[in-house]
Amino acid sequence: MSQLAPPVTTADIPLMASRLAAVPATGHIFDVTQRLGTVDMGEDQGLRIDGIARLLQDAGVDHLIHENALDSHPHWIVRRTVIDVLRPVEWPAQLRLRRWCSGVSPRWCTMRVRIDSDAGGLIETEGFWIHMNKDTMSPSRLADQFFELMSSTTPDHRLRWKQWLDTPVPGIGGIRFPLRRTDTDHFQHITNTAYWHAVHEFTAEAHDLTRFPHRYILEYNKPIHYGELVDVHTAHGPDSLTLWFTVDRDVRAVAQLRTAPPAPGE
Repeated sequence: MSQLAPPVTTADIPLMASRLAAVPATGHIFDVTQRLGTVDMGEDQGLRIDGIARLLQDAGVDHLIHENALDSHPHWIVRRTVIDVLRPVEWPAQLRLRRWCSGVSPRWCTMRVRIDSDAGGLIETEGFWIHMNKDTMSPSRLADQFFELMSSTTPDHRLRWKQWLDTPVPGIGGIRFPLRRTDTDHFQHITNTAYWHAVHEFTAEAHDLTRFPHRYILEYNKPIHYGELVDVHTAHGPDSLTLWFTVDRDVRAVAQLRTAPPAPGE
């Protein structure tokens, strides 16, 4: 069930209406190539949004392994993911992923991943990642050497969190979205990718927004645990489609599909 969304202003959140940072000319960039697998291919032979989320998660782990940092920094949670589909990636495709830090503080960072395909597809992403102590379930300091490595691609060394999506959930009822045991991670939370399954399900027909370069935003407010009853509420406005993930009307996450910000000079 959907209703018209209230207008969303970006006056106080300029980054929400801006393109993501460009690939830096210097500093540490994790650069890998891989084939687009059919498991992430949609019925239109394009890379699905949940497939993009899987690529981002795997690239993060591979990056840590490459820098011998997996043992010292094994546990992370994502607070926000931004995905700009500028030119769709279509199967078959060879992908190039470049990952670097675009902002950092002692306990968290924003990590950019640019995905290029050999057929001309382009997807730009950014995730706000928090380094966690699994025993206390609280943010944990980055090791000095790791902090220095991340700092090499950004002048922003005092990164702060600012929520982008805070519109209250609509008063109308939502649609139940079932969870699966395979959606559970080692924190006993529903995995990041599982939310994107719902985003794909509820935005697949929003052709008014997806036929042009478009942006997905997903902010995680509180974890969802397997066994909880999740409802998805939607509101479709003239330039955006917003989704609220709720448990007993408690908002656990908010997602939004909107047109991508124009490139400088457009």
